[in-house]
Amino acid sequence: MVTPNAQHVVLLELDASLREAYSGAELVVADGASLPLASRLLGEKLRERIAGVDLFEQLCGQAAARGLSVFFLGGRPGSAERAAEKLRRRFPRLRVVGMRCPPLGFEGNEIALAAIEEVIRAARPDIVFVALGAPKQERWMHLHGRRSGAPVLVGVGGSFEIVGGVYRRAPRWLQRIACEWLFRLLLEPRRLWRRYLLGNCRFLWMVLRQLWRERWLRQELFGFAAALRARRS
Repeated sequence: MVTPNAQHVVLLELDASLREAYSGAELVVADGASLPLASRLLGEKLRERIAGVDLFEQLCGQAAARGLSVFFLGGRPGSAERAAEKLRRRFPRLRVVGMRCPPLGFEGNEIALAAIEEVIRAARPDIVFVALGAPKQERWMHLHGRRSGAPVLVGVGGSFEIVGGVYRRAPRWLQRIACEWLFRLLLEPRRLWRRYLLGNCRFLWMVLRQLWRERWLRQELFGFAAALRARRS
């Protein structure tokens, strides 16, 4: 399962390997609030946004209720442990059968990749939550996730840090007006300015470009149909 936002859409246009990873996903759930807004402009009308952190918490609750086990992969050092501790307080029956925080650059190390697969395979979780950030988590799930034997893989971005209290989540009113990204930018401007300021501008350009193309195509088709009718008459 992948959870796209505006950043993912921008990366998808530029990164063929990420497009391949997305093509192999069995379920795509809109994480970013900008996607339903863009879909309305383009006439698709996605029903709703489901934030990755909300999806993570809800699936953990369902796993606890159904007796399913979970594994946490990724996040910053200590964030998975903190998230697991808080979730166990909320869902006492939650079974976290393993956690792993890979070192930087592990995705280019075959030994490290094989070790992660083996740890997950030995733990035999029902669900693996992958918090490596885009596009790393999508590539890992596509190329290595199935080899770990996990039946369900879910990309959850920075959810471990938010649930674990490493970072604060935006207030509800900012979430409702689709400005949760702004709150995160204010918390970590040096790390996120390029992603949100440049990335969001590119996403907006992509939406406007698609809107123009679709309207131009409709006008061309209508003009062609009108010309045919005029010729027949």
